[in-house]
Amino acid sequence: MIDWPVVLGLGAALFAGAFVQSSIGFGMAVVAAPFIVVFAPDLMPGALLVTSFSLPVVQLGLAPVDIAWRSLSWALLGRLLLTPVGVAVVALLSVRSISVIVAVLILLTVATSLTSIRIRNTPGTAVAAGSLAGITGTATSIGGPFLALVLQHEKPNRVRSTLAAFFLLGAVISTSALGIAGEFTQHQLLSGLAWIPFILLGYAAAAPLRSRLDTERLRRAVLGFCVVAGVSILLRAFVF
Repeated sequence: MIDWPVVLGLGAALFAGAFVQSSIGFGMAVVAAPFIVVFAPDLMPGALLVTSFSLPVVQLGLAPVDIAWRSLSWALLGRLLLTPVGVAVVALLSVRSISVIVAVLILLTVATSLTSIRIRNTPGTAVAAGSLAGITGTATSIGGPFLALVLQHEKPNRVRSTLAAFFLLGAVISTSALGIAGEFTQHQLLSGLAWIPFILLGYAAAAPLRSRLDTERLRRAVLGFCVVAGVSILLRAFVF
């Protein structure tokens, strides 16, 4: 039985997440997942993955499209190969264990990007980012920070377009795999569909910001939200 007041109340978190993702290219799951885990953990990760279809479609349909096809192709290959591991994680590990692993990986990636070591956009780094997203995106719906870090020095519109395509196709891969494994429920599907209007409103509210972001501001925003992602997931694991 779906608790519709809770589901609709969580629409506010999806609105905020869509606002963030529409502005910098990713962040919807980062913002919304902690609230969903607290108030409706049975909807994770399937319901949030459903929302990964809607916003990218709007972004790719209405905004200028500039996709880094080579990076996208390598990242999708990595995601396809490692998605079965993500499904196994959902089936075998606890939410706390998954959360800690994801948070540590995100924070280590941010720490690396802040050192003198430059994360270059290469086939190897794109495959690695996609592989990590195959695991974490399937298990927790949070897979964007890894590829965002690889793309952080690209033009803002290229980052947003490439991530939108990655989220769309990655959601297809992950939900299909979860469905085959019996880990994707009808309740998750219906709840995810109910959040779509909130996501569209968040996209519309972010429109004035999209044209004002330059590359360096985008990079700082990406790194900042990666930190938020890691810290929020750790709090979810150890506090909630």
